[in-house]
Amino acid sequence: MRGANIVFVALAALCWGLSGGIAGILISSGWDALALSFYRGTIGLLIFLGWLCLRPHGSGLNNRRMWFWSAIAGLGVAGNFSFYFVSVTHCNVAIAVTLMYSAPVFVCLVSFALKLERPTVLKWTAIATVMLGIVLLTQVYDLDASNVTLFGVSAGLLAGLSYTIFIFGFKYATQYGSPQAILSIAFAMLATLLVWFDHVEISFAILSAPQWPLIAGLGILGAGVSFTLYLLGLKHTGPTSASIVAMIEPVTAALFGVVVLHESLAGSQMVGMGVIIITVTVLSIYSKAEPAHDLGSIQSNSNQKKGPGR
Repeated sequence: MRGANIVFVALAALCWGLSGGIAGILISSGWDALALSFYRGTIGLLIFLGWLCLRPHGSGLNNRRMWFWSAIAGLGVAGNFSFYFVSVTHCNVAIAVTLMYSAPVFVCLVSFALKLERPTVLKWTAIATVMLGIVLLTQVYDLDASNVTLFGVSAGLLAGLSYTIFIFGFKYATQYGSPQAILSIAFAMLATLLVWFDHVEISFAILSAPQWPLIAGLGILGAGVSFTLYLLGLKHTGPTSASIVAMIEPVTAALFGVVVLHESLAGSQMVGMGVIIITVTVLSIYSKAEPAHDLGSIQSNSNQKKGPGR
């Protein structure tokens, strides 16, 4: 059973990585980043609503606090999807996914500010190391670097920050309701925000689009199936194992970009990517191994019971 649950986590990370590659294909075909984010979220919403109908017990839909924190999580996931795809547009898949993978650093910084987690030498060292990795990955020291823009780098980092907001919103919402109810509300918030922000017409464009199978795959793999698999896998998978297995996502997305989309990375960029992935994984494992009052442990305990930790 434990082995099967690790496989679920691995499959979820694989789905997330593939969704980044699919988005890269669609963006290169002229699709707008916000429109793709809308479709990804809306298809996921349909799957979560179906899950909620099948498992309505303990939904917490009558709890105002659950609605509030779920809405906050929705703001986070909307920003995460949108900024990630914007970063893919202005950089490439490999750089965008690695920048987004720096989310645990933002979790630590917010936790320090809110006094939810103790600053330690190791954590500050990890944060500094990730910043060094970002410098190498984005080549900010090279003014002639052609595959990276400041806007794209900023969007990638904002994707990580947005995911931090999702983590906090989801964490607090799980105290009052079920994962399927929380995800339904969060993704409904995402769809509402993006329809309002990028015009209602995008909700009908897919009906006549020749790329609709890829768009459907983006939503199914990148939202509905992946989140569901991750939830199932976390029930009997330790946080340390989950953190290590989650490395599949950035590696898959980066390989997809290089092999399928023919994106190129310089040697220093590959070193920077490795530095970020390894450091963030170690930081996640270390945080989740601390006492229960530490945010990382609280988050992992909550995740193992009810929610995702992507």
